[in-house]
Amino acid sequence: MESIPTNDCATERTTPSFAEFATRVYPFLDMTPFHRTYYAILEAYATGHIKKLIISVPPQHGKSVGATTLLPAYMLGLDPDMRIAIASYSGTLASKFNRRVQRILESREYGEIFPDTTIKQGTKPAGYIRTSDEVEIVGRKGELLSVGREGSLTGNRVDCFILDDLYKDAMEAQSPVVRGNCWEWYTSVVRTRMHNNSRELIVFTRWHEEDLIGKLCNTEPHRMMRSMEDIDTLAPNEWLVVNFEALKTTPPTDIDPRAIGEALWPEQQSAELLQSKRRLDAVRFEAMYQGHPTSREGLLYGDGFREYTTLPRDIVTRGSYTDTADTGDDYLCSIAYVVDMDGVIYLTDVVYTQAPMEETEQLVATMLERNDIRNAYVESNNGGRGFARALQRLVPRIRVEWFHQSGNKEARILSNSATVLHNIRMPEGWQQRWAEFHQHLTTYRRLFRANRHDDAADALTGVVEREITSSQGRGWQRARFI
Repeated sequence: MESIPTNDCATERTTPSFAEFATRVYPFLDMTPFHRTYYAILEAYATGHIKKLIISVPPQHGKSVGATTLLPAYMLGLDPDMRIAIASYSGTLASKFNRRVQRILESREYGEIFPDTTIKQGTKPAGYIRTSDEVEIVGRKGELLSVGREGSLTGNRVDCFILDDLYKDAMEAQSPVVRGNCWEWYTSVVRTRMHNNSRELIVFTRWHEEDLIGKLCNTEPHRMMRSMEDIDTLAPNEWLVVNFEALKTTPPTDIDPRAIGEALWPEQQSAELLQSKRRLDAVRFEAMYQGHPTSREGLLYGDGFREYTTLPRDIVTRGSYTDTADTGDDYLCSIAYVVDMDGVIYLTDVVYTQAPMEETEQLVATMLERNDIRNAYVESNNGGRGFARALQRLVPRIRVEWFHQSGNKEARILSNSATVLHNIRMPEGWQQRWAEFHQHLTTYRRLFRANRHDDAADALTGVVEREITSSQGRGWQRARFI
């Protein structure tokens, strides 16, 4: 990605881009395509093209090195009169960031790039401050301050505020008291130290939907960044929001052109490693690694699905239910199942994919034969009728039936949720077998519009309606046979 142009003062000294600066003072840095994009966005902030920036990054991906160590040093080089404050969940951590910046400022490499930005060495020059919490630029107005969450900045005007990891861990982020105190500190301390031209950078790993990022996005204008061109059209008080998913699940964009399923930094955290982390705790993985936090209290299903190790002997039905993808971002969901004499439904196989129709037809056909399915039901909405016909040609011995689903999706999912949890059984180890299906179900929220994907919940609801509540006529039209 091309570098963001620097300001006039910097270009007179042919100042390097932020990424070039970073590799000169930290030659050990690993500059992957993700890091180059990350540093290009930070450079746009450093040069004043962005005033209000929010970035969420997964753990152990170089977030703080770029935003809280290298960036303040770079900005003080561009403008030695700038007053920068670094804040974190504790004064100790904020001081550690401050000391790291100071070590860069006094390095030989930094002096070669920014000779006009110097700090006190030992006792000289006298009259300047240099502590672990505050350092002044010699001969200029600039300084670097560090403060812990809920700490004081009385009397200090701030030109640039960098807030990095304001919550220590999940326990803090889950506490309404801590979140409330953090918001109070932000509004009464951070905002009161700022002036018309001040800039804000908030960068941390997400923990909770009502953390500082969540609160700001709910109360102030913001825009999700898709390309560098978004910078040019920002409104004066609009936040630019960037979320880097550890595993790509959204369509490619200019700033994140990865294909779905690719890891953000595969050399350090492979897709396989990330999938194993997801299986341990899907809800927390969505928050920390994907930047999509969900409150467990607002989940529709949570971890409430019961599991089985062996199928019952008294099987009365072997069926499947298929809901084809509505749009390019949706999933085809096809579920194979058996039903016992008590009406308990045991899932035996799932195809859950965003692959094109020509691939999913064969995938579903193979699943039907593998599970000895007798009756296959396919929603005819959104191209489902054509899918059903193609499926019938591939598995002529199986009865393929298409139908139109006229019921309201939200109402169907919510009203059948208790029945789903009571009657559905998942095979032991389904978290590993169907990772995305598991994740989308166990993180599905009661607030319908808050869900990014409803395909798994919709199809599972369809299974329950077909086998348990269809006799009540809930949203079903007369089935048609091919």
